Amino acid sequence: MTVQRGWFKSSKSGPNCDNCVEINADAPDVVGVRDSKDKAGPMLAFAPLDFAAFVDAARRGELASV
Repeated sequence: MTVQRGWFKSSKSGPNCDNCVEINADAPDVVGVRDSKDKAGPMLAFAPLDFAAFVDAARRGELASV
């Protein structure tokens, strides 16, 4: 499955951020995540509920930074 439209970065990334991740949730059964520097490169695919749990944990500060 190729998901090419609808990619976006967080509004907190800033307009000139080329070193971010992009998200695409256009498909109902998958959330795509890719490196903004390598748009033709690999994409990670997550189930929507799993991705939502990840985002919620990040917002709560439950993820360790490396």
